[in-house]
Amino acid sequence: MKKMKVGLIYTSTTPELIELVEEETRKVLGSQVEMVSYQDPSILAEARERGYVTSKAAARLIDMYMEAVNAGVDAIINLCSSVGEVADAAQDIAKYIGVPIVRVDEEMCREAVRQGKRIAVMATLPTTLEPTKNTIKRVAREMGKQVELVDALIDGAFGLNQDEFTACMLNKAAKIEKEVDVILFAQGSMAYCENVIFEAYGKPVVSSPRFGAVALKNALIAKGLLK
Repeated sequence: MKKMKVGLIYTSTTPELIELVEEETRKVLGSQVEMVSYQDPSILAEARERGYVTSKAAARLIDMYMEAVNAGVDAIINLCSSVGEVADAAQDIAKYIGVPIVRVDEEMCREAVRQGKRIAVMATLPTTLEPTKNTIKRVAREMGKQVELVDALIDGAFGLNQDEFTACMLNKAAKIEKEVDVILFAQGSMAYCENVIFEAYGKPVVSSPRFGAVALKNALIAKGLLK
């Protein structure tokens, strides 16, 4: 059997995020997959500075998609929610060239909508918060459901170590958990806090790496590479 190759597209990385993404991908796709990572932290840095994804940042992201295509990948996963709408915009060309581009967060957003009406959206960056909220609203509309979104922006938490970050997450969750049915992590790098938040407050918690890996598998099934 031909070994599958998938492109992992990052605009920012942490050791936790890389470990989580690769662990979930191998768990879902098995050992017969080659993962090729592409990274350009300037994209997220520019989006943070400007407050939106600029045309030049979007172009650099699309360049990474095309680099992965030229390297022979079978599918691509976009691992940054801040630029998820660029991945959405690239879907027509992805279908044309036969290399699907999946978002790490879209199936997570659907699961949050399935779990409840009132959804907390936790993020450390405003540039991640708004695109994620837009995705939740879109999938809710597609599913014929209404949702209420509660912002849970944790200023100053970006770049903290695991202990400090977990403490910030717990503190913020404590302030909003009684208002919501489900808690969603807008950034994949938060995923290691999922069980901690669930055990502390007993609310369903969703984070993107495990859902993104399943979406990647489904794209490969649809392409006929997996059963």
